[in-house]
Amino acid sequence: MSASTINKPVQNAATEEFLDRPEYARVTRDVKPMPPRYRNELGKFRVHRSSECKQCGRCVEVCRYGVHNRPDGYRLIIRPFDYRCIGPDCEKTDTCCLKTCPQNALSLTTNPVFETLGDYRWTPELITSTWQMAETGHAPGQGRECETGASGGGFDRIRLRFPATPPADLRPEDISTEIHLNRRNDSRQRLKIDVPWYGGGMSFGSTSINAILSRARSAKAWNTLTCTGEGGYVDRLIPYADYVITQVATGLFGVREETIQRAPVVEFKYAQGAKPGLGGHLLGDKNTPPVAAMREAVVGVPLFSPFPFHSVYSIEDHKKHIDWIAHVNPRALISAKVSTPADVDMVAVGSYYAGVHIVHLDGSYGGTGAAPNIAKKNIAMPIEYGISRVHRFLVAEGIRDAVTVIASGGIRNPYDIVKSIALGADGVVIGTAEVVALGCIRCGNCESGCGCPRGITTTAAGYCDRISIDWGTQRLINLYNAWREMLVDILCRLGVESVAALRGRTDLLYHLDYEPE
Repeated sequence: MSASTINKPVQNAATEEFLDRPEYARVTRDVKPMPPRYRNELGKFRVHRSSECKQCGRCVEVCRYGVHNRPDGYRLIIRPFDYRCIGPDCEKTDTCCLKTCPQNALSLTTNPVFETLGDYRWTPELITSTWQMAETGHAPGQGRECETGASGGGFDRIRLRFPATPPADLRPEDISTEIHLNRRNDSRQRLKIDVPWYGGGMSFGSTSINAILSRARSAKAWNTLTCTGEGGYVDRLIPYADYVITQVATGLFGVREETIQRAPVVEFKYAQGAKPGLGGHLLGDKNTPPVAAMREAVVGVPLFSPFPFHSVYSIEDHKKHIDWIAHVNPRALISAKVSTPADVDMVAVGSYYAGVHIVHLDGSYGGTGAAPNIAKKNIAMPIEYGISRVHRFLVAEGIRDAVTVIASGGIRNPYDIVKSIALGADGVVIGTAEVVALGCIRCGNCESGCGCPRGITTTAAGYCDRISIDWGTQRLINLYNAWREMLVDILCRLGVESVAALRGRTDLLYHLDYEPE
């Protein structure tokens, strides 16, 4: 089956009902500036203008970063967009507003609020650099850290080994970032995505409908995928059906034959890396009337997905589940999402022999604010260990090229993507990075019904509309474009012609514990 056939939009009676809505207008992957929703976004620095300012406009003319602005028709220069300022690094240039102001009316200080953002893995620098990519569609500018966090472990201790002289004949336009998801050479579709990542499961209930639709629209624009999570298949996703993975989890919330039949990929969620062995949680105040209707539950009652499937206690039981899906949807690829226990290599091999096309390894660094720290920090295997272990075992079994390995659980940027693939994955799943692009400040209140200050992880009336679908879509399209540009640049510097050729290239990595910088 050709890619054009695979990606042909679903047209049926259920689709037509939604096509006249504005959010279903055609989307492209074109980059368009998309500023934050808040006038005074959080940034690292603050620019102050004193009363000595004569409104001459010199700062507007010289600043290359758009910190100063005088809108058409305005006599006065409006308050600086501080979050765009790169700080002291700008003072080394001839276009620094502080040095060129005739009245010396401008001054610079650090923003004390900046350091309160995020955590050790998602540092303030990583959060704001993601915001900048979502705004501009390009790699962060000078003075922005976008590679590592401050966790002191995991991907933050792994570095890329760039050759002294990259191949001169390797051009960015020649580098392929696509990956194939069906390596079994069976009768099912040959599904290909244009970038080596797709969106992870975020259910309706855990996330607002506007965020869900923004993710689906950006997935369509970039010919990749997004996932419904375990909360059921919202009807408003139907026009994007060819880009939406549906998830079958232990609670079976919203699982119906018609939703399985329209999905290009069906994912069995056996465990979540952030809380393996604990199942899924949706607290009562997030179980609003629309969510309860989708999940066929009682409004306001906490919902828990058990662990594990009580009908699956062996590979043979797993195969029966896969056979069920295979008969309901003869074209769908099958994915098994598993956490990273000590025997994850055996789980991966068993999943392959049960018939899956994709083994989705979910490590311990991901998850929402609802995942308990005791689970994230003590139960699952870190994803970098899980990838390497599974890759080596599949190679030893002689089946590595017959299965697609996808990694998730803490993928924050293109550097993490490259490290994951070099360790042995074929591609990655992202989730938190998309939420950060939509304005998340990592406050950790995701589990609360009205606790998200940015209206992202909520279904409460009056909160969801804080994100417009067009705004959210463009922010994610911009983020994807910036990531692909950075990914191509990294591959060029490594001398690797494609994402596929990067798989398993551990010679391009080194660990700071064994080879300090």
